[in-house]
Amino acid sequence: MLRTYGEGRKQWKGLMAVTPTYHPMAAALNMVGAMCVIGAIDIYVAVIAQTISLWQFLIMRLLLAAPIVLALSALGFGTLRPRRVGAVAFRSTLIATGMFCYFGALAFMPIAMALAGLFTSPIFVLLLTACVLRQRIGAWRIVAVAVGFVGILVVLGPSGGSLGWIAMLPVLGGILYASGVVATRALCDGESTLTLLLGIFVAQGLLGTVVLGVITLLDPQVGAGGMAFLTRGWIWPIGEAWPYLLVQVFGSVLGVGLLNRAYQLGEASHVAVFEYSIMIFGPFFGWLLLGQPVTWLQGAGIALIVLAGVIIAVRSRESAVKLPT
Repeated sequence: MLRTYGEGRKQWKGLMAVTPTYHPMAAALNMVGAMCVIGAIDIYVAVIAQTISLWQFLIMRLLLAAPIVLALSALGFGTLRPRRVGAVAFRSTLIATGMFCYFGALAFMPIAMALAGLFTSPIFVLLLTACVLRQRIGAWRIVAVAVGFVGILVVLGPSGGSLGWIAMLPVLGGILYASGVVATRALCDGESTLTLLLGIFVAQGLLGTVVLGVITLLDPQVGAGGMAFLTRGWIWPIGEAWPYLLVQVFGSVLGVGLLNRAYQLGEASHVAVFEYSIMIFGPFFGWLLLGQPVTWLQGAGIALIVLAGVIIAVRSRESAVKLPT
């Protein structure tokens, strides 16, 4: 029976390799589901920040998520062995550092502002593609970059000034995440999804360990909330944070799984547009569960950033169609 199961899996993989089939509706539903899950769980980083530091949070994410990823690999969902260790490590470090910035910002600002900064990444992907990979970009996408930057300024607005340098954390996260996306395209072709997923968790855990070690050698601050999320040492026990940690970790694996499935079922530039549904889910859950307000001005800025991303995705798809085969 096991032999028959193995042969069936080989035949299925062979068919998928020869005749890839796109299912646009299923891809869209998977992406919207992924963004709904991620939008719902990320708001609880602000709650976790009241108990432990960002660095302990990331270390515990690795410890809790790694067994899940290992189990998925054992069940046949993909290999964990990277083809190019250096490339995967470089890409993982870029994205992990970008997520440091995003998660760190969630303790100081509403999720709507943090997401707006992080989701400037398509703009920076475009700029890096033009400047680093030397690929040509058209007038429409240049307009999209301008629209996106206006959106950033509108979202940050007066409240961004009151936050000081913290206001730029999610934007820096968007830049680093975009760098990781470009590195994925240029250096990590053919790597398993599980390899790339585990790489991010490992990079986050290792970098978190280094920072936590430095903080401990200095003078860890164990206060509640505020800058303590970035300056606390290791806290134990963490009873109040456990439920939110478990929800965040399992939700992250589920959300990323749905996201990867969406890109397997649909054409990338079509699916990418639906990622922006998180700009609806994130602020909605922030308002519903934590009472975080979103002003009309911030809503207008978010709409400009979404518009910029949609223009980039649509024009990228049209450019790909025009390329000679």
